Amino acid sequence: MNAHKIREIFLRFQRANPKPTTELKYHSHFELLVAVILSAQATDISVNKATEKLFSIANTPEKILKLGIAKLKEHVKTIGLFNTKATNIIKACQILVEKHHSRVPNNRDALEELPGVGRKTANVILNTCFGQPVIAVDTHIFRVANRIGLAKGKTPLTVEQQLLKVIPYEFIHDAHHWLILHGRYTCVARKPRCPDCLIKDLCEFTDKTI
Repeated sequence: MNAHKIREIFLRFQRANPKPTTELKYHSHFELLVAVILSAQATDISVNKATEKLFSIANTPEKILKLGIAKLKEHVKTIGLFNTKATNIIKACQILVEKHHSRVPNNRDALEELPGVGRKTANVILNTCFGQPVIAVDTHIFRVANRIGLAKGKTPLTVEQQLLKVIPYEFIHDAHHWLILHGRYTCVARKPRCPDCLIKDLCEFTDKTI
């Protein structure tokens, strides 16, 4: 895909949604961290339902630790892999208290030292909390980038690296959210909604739906 097309794609995304953000509900960096850990292989809707009650009683590392693993599991048991996620959250809270004064760190290495935090989760935090120009490649972005011809790659890291090269810098910060939302609501997995797509004339997907 040439540079002119890529620029036009993101100009259209920008016009349609000038200030995109995550659909996870949060009021602090720590709340977003917990929500993103819980969101792996789960929907934002299911996470929001669980965290609404959880955060009303425990929304800091200290409060989560005081709550304890058993009660934490009760709050997140509707989310897939909740046992592992709850354990990771407790361990992450311990590290935040002991090493980071209960604050979410703003660098990748420190974030990825937290249990349950891989590159994708770290990128979400760096982008959304700290405004860094990074892209967290989830299943939606991976599919959309490959499908429309924006980036071709067999791994999320390859796609991430290509996207950072081809997307104009002015759009990098918001590109993460635009691509996720596009994949979630328009360029869906099984039957993309091509007739409703605002970039259908720019997309290089050859098997468009009618």
